[in-house]
Amino acid sequence: MHTSSALTSALVYDRRTILFHWLSAILVVGLWVIGQTIDFFPKGAPRITVRSLHISFGVLLGVVLILRLIWRRTTGTRLPAADPGMLGKLAVGVHHLLYLLMVAIVIIGIAAVWIRGDNLFNLYTVPAFDPANKELRHNVVELHGLLANILLALAAFHAAAALWHGLVKKDGVLRRMLPAKS
Repeated sequence: MHTSSALTSALVYDRRTILFHWLSAILVVGLWVIGQTIDFFPKGAPRITVRSLHISFGVLLGVVLILRLIWRRTTGTRLPAADPGMLGKLAVGVHHLLYLLMVAIVIIGIAAVWIRGDNLFNLYTVPAFDPANKELRHNVVELHGLLANILLALAAFHAAAALWHGLVKKDGVLRRMLPAKS
């Protein structure tokens, strides 16, 4: 008879699911750091480059999310909740909220580029939707930042829970999402 811990440790996600997970995590953290530091760069080419990188990596996150969701719905490995009780339901809810926030932030970020108008690497200018409407521009950018902060806090909670599973409970849940050792 398998114990819950032994059963959990035998289950792992497929390589592509793991890749999408860690790529999303790296992009989210990197985008948040860039978003927090854009205004530290001098106006002109340095700030345009950093903002352009933020926009480009945001689009990349959008592409990764689309591929990740398609993979998850079609071929990706689905594992049962590590805890069938309330903690398992909380974990599923947190995962859904993480996805929802990432999708919302990407969409609102694209809207912010369009509403604000942006210069991408001094190569292409996205015309502003309503250049005179500073309140709309401010509100959309603020909402984008607020949701990014909430996403980062929720991702930190998610990471802390994974570490708790790996270091305290030692139940194999953390190993589910770690790359396999060669």
